[in-house]
Amino acid sequence: MKKIKILMPLLAMTMLSSCSDFLGSTRPQGALDDGQVSSPEYADNLVTAAYAIWISAEDINSSFSMWNYDVRSDDAYKGGNGTEDGDVFHALEVSSGIMTTAWNINDIWQRLYNALSRANKALAVLEDLDEADFPLKKQRMAEMRFLRGHGHFLLKQLFKNIVFVIDPDMEEEDYNTLSNTEYTNDEGWQLIADDFKFAYDNLPAVQADKGRPTKAAAAAYLAKTFLYKAYRQDDPASHRVTEVSKDDLRQVIIYTEQSVMSASGVDLDPDFHNNFRPEPQYENGPESIWAMQYSMNDGTSNGNCNWSNGLIVPNIPDVTDGGCDFYKPSQNLVNAFRTDDAGHPFLTGFNDEDYVMTGDEADYADPRLFLTVGMPGLPYEFNPKYMMERTTVWSRSNGLYGYYVSLKQNVDPDSGYLVKGSYWGTSMNHIVLRYSDVLLMRAEALIQLDEGGIDDAMDLINRVRNRAKQSMSMISDYESRYGVKIRIEPYSDVPGKDEALRMVKFERRLELAMESDRFFDLVRWGEAADVLNAYYAAEADHCTIYSGASFTRDKNEYLPIPFAQISASNDHYTQNIGNW
Repeated sequence: MKKIKILMPLLAMTMLSSCSDFLGSTRPQGALDDGQVSSPEYADNLVTAAYAIWISAEDINSSFSMWNYDVRSDDAYKGGNGTEDGDVFHALEVSSGIMTTAWNINDIWQRLYNALSRANKALAVLEDLDEADFPLKKQRMAEMRFLRGHGHFLLKQLFKNIVFVIDPDMEEEDYNTLSNTEYTNDEGWQLIADDFKFAYDNLPAVQADKGRPTKAAAAAYLAKTFLYKAYRQDDPASHRVTEVSKDDLRQVIIYTEQSVMSASGVDLDPDFHNNFRPEPQYENGPESIWAMQYSMNDGTSNGNCNWSNGLIVPNIPDVTDGGCDFYKPSQNLVNAFRTDDAGHPFLTGFNDEDYVMTGDEADYADPRLFLTVGMPGLPYEFNPKYMMERTTVWSRSNGLYGYYVSLKQNVDPDSGYLVKGSYWGTSMNHIVLRYSDVLLMRAEALIQLDEGGIDDAMDLINRVRNRAKQSMSMISDYESRYGVKIRIEPYSDVPGKDEALRMVKFERRLELAMESDRFFDLVRWGEAADVLNAYYAAEADHCTIYSGASFTRDKNEYLPIPFAQISASNDHYTQNIGNW
């Protein structure tokens, strides 16, 4: 299967703070005549540039995987050398001291709008082409609207009240007249859904280039958008969920139908861990619905590697020197993987006792724990050459942020897929949409609808759990060699709605841990304040930075609109609520 060959961007994008500057003119600039500008070749180059920016504009401090912003969740500590190492992200993890002038908040806003501008530039040229001259016109437009929907989706997760740049034919001077409160929260999600719906209607089931989205990718993103939209937060004075829309939930059911996924060859991978392996035979596997495509040894100096996870690599002497040890799994997350004698999670009270890995008092654990979290006493990235310990090798902060390491973003240092540039990079794809997420979205919608579909929802949850049960290829000897106890089983009963909701929410946490969904799930459910304040209290003994942490409801659910953007908007932007 081919990946899209990422070309260097054809259009120099500025990184200035005014909206018109960083969005750029919608019409291509340069010494090109009208015939060249309107040619299919030029349009396809613009399409390639729109893909390329999702690689070239990404940064370790502004990762489009959103890990930098998932440090606000109960899944992960910021990590690094201490609280001053990436201090603006420390403010996010304790929900205190977040400034509208913080560089990281403005930086992610700019980078995402730069990416949107590329899609709009391509759309503006594509719209003027005759389909007879360019038969792929509708398909390429669908790809660009998919990318535009993706960019707006990430911005909306982060900021809620955002500027929607949905008219590719706008004049440059019009950009600074846009408002970030022109649409209600519900209307904003619908605009994103409209882009994905166009993509769904015009994309093929299969693409030769694996980086291009398929019909299944558009369906999955449509479902995710409607799931966010269903949890209505339209009270301008709060971020609270005022209702859960059944109409939106029914859209989730429509776009998660198995037939749509099967037509694109989508299915669960038999082994959970295969989704997080860099080898070509595992990348773009059956579960990967749409992924950012990275590469190495492709003729460029360092390949088009994924440098955005460079801060997450641990600092192993003479192996990964310079590894920064950020985004470290929390004790709270590790505790969540504990299971009872029946192989089921502790849906409540899971954090009453810390997980014990070995010995007479050893706990049972979900196998996904050992495929998600590197822990002292076990081999790092399944390589016995690198046994993890409670030493500064595995914690640059000398234990302040604990000794756990994320496994999903890292690779075996001896694999040949880890390369050194300014930071560490790998060729491993970043999966944006994977099928287990779709199954759990469908299960959640069925449970919330409460129209007789809870038994079907439990079948979907159990499908994910049964896959986890068989995902033992990398850890088959862990019980005999390291003394851990592994147990997971499907649920046998069909519970009531409230218990089923607890089950699907907990399953999302276990299945998608350290994939940057957790914080955003808590916000859309309206549970962030309650869950995170309880987390701060429980974690204070493990990670003292939380001793004074406090999550403010109706403020910390979203980032503030950057001060630089409000200043450049001629007062057309409104700050988010919460007395920033």
